[in-house]
Amino acid sequence: MNYVIIGNGIAGVSAAESIRELDGSGSIFMISDEPVVPYCRPMISLVLEGVISPSKLPIRDSGFYEALNITPVLGNRVARMDVDAKILFLSDGKTLSYDTLLIASGADPRPIKAPASLPNIFFMRNQHQVLKMLEALPQTRRALVLGGGLVGFKAASSLLHRGIDVTMLIRSGYPLSLQVDEIAGGMILAELTRRGLNVRVGVEVTGFKGTDTVTGAFLSDGTEVSCNLVIVGKGVLPSVSFVPRDRIQVDLGIVVDDHLQTSCPGIFAAGDVAEFMDITRKTRWVNAIWPEAVAQGRIAGMNMAGRCVSHKGSLSRNVIRIFDLDILAAGWVNVPDDPRFTVLSEHNRRLNTYRRLVFEGDRLIGATLINQIETGGILTAMIQNEIPVRVSKRKLLEPHLSPKSLMF
Repeated sequence: MNYVIIGNGIAGVSAAESIRELDGSGSIFMISDEPVVPYCRPMISLVLEGVISPSKLPIRDSGFYEALNITPVLGNRVARMDVDAKILFLSDGKTLSYDTLLIASGADPRPIKAPASLPNIFFMRNQHQVLKMLEALPQTRRALVLGGGLVGFKAASSLLHRGIDVTMLIRSGYPLSLQVDEIAGGMILAELTRRGLNVRVGVEVTGFKGTDTVTGAFLSDGTEVSCNLVIVGKGVLPSVSFVPRDRIQVDLGIVVDDHLQTSCPGIFAAGDVAEFMDITRKTRWVNAIWPEAVAQGRIAGMNMAGRCVSHKGSLSRNVIRIFDLDILAAGWVNVPDDPRFTVLSEHNRRLNTYRRLVFEGDRLIGATLINQIETGGILTAMIQNEIPVRVSKRKLLEPHLSPKSLMF
């Protein structure tokens, strides 16, 4: 059997390891546009902050490929694919055939409308981009961060830690608008402002100024802001440019079934590029998070190697620390205004805590916790395993909830 994996991230690595556990003799090829061993992409912000060195990023050592008898094809991208002939056409002009294929190509930075060709304007998605940022930092006095999501926050926090004056532009009304509700977003905004970050909401960049390097930006409200470094953190989109949409179903991501197989037999997808059933929404969704990529990669690899394994569904969950705020968000937190949903919340301004739970019938489907997040593991497990709530729903708001207290 000839296995080919497009992608060198944690989904591809997990799949390769699963395949090799079940098939010791089949050939495995791994394709990656980055010429480096697999590394922890979520930790690149710590390199930018200066907390860790780039040498701490790898999740597998240089002997990983040899140990599993994998042929790495690094520094190369898939330009297009012929699913009938089972051939991949690479960016260097070479081809690679496969018997079974995993697309774990991850995601690419979401583009912005303004032209971003000037030097010192960076996207923040991979190790190489962060290393280029480090080269520019000695000459950086004022930075502009575009986007109020997780990537934007991590970039802004890292630069603030280095003593750089940072302005963050958020098109929505508050930070982390995809992860939290308005009250939680307001608490986060207040904390960022208190720590010296200049946050401007409801505004975005329309253009950049400068010649040899970026010197400023034009904003949608008619104002300008000066800067000599820009980081674009506007989120990501599944990397599917090479996928033939007439043969493989693609919505936002590549649509897969519960075995992680695409609409084309013998071709699988996993990780940030895959669109699968969301446990809480009961519809297809792309949950681009590390633990989901690990799980999907392992399941896809087992199915590729002949073991039939199903995936129940994906779930969004994030835990992040923003200065003095510990934040946990799991499941569907920003539900529409609909009678089928019940929302309970508790905001303690004295303790600076906030708890918000979302229910659909007797099922907990979303949770947001700010500070005192110790019960987050229990709540997330209830969401993920769809455990019916048999006690008063308000009991789940208690900061010292225990599994025993949920029994009846």
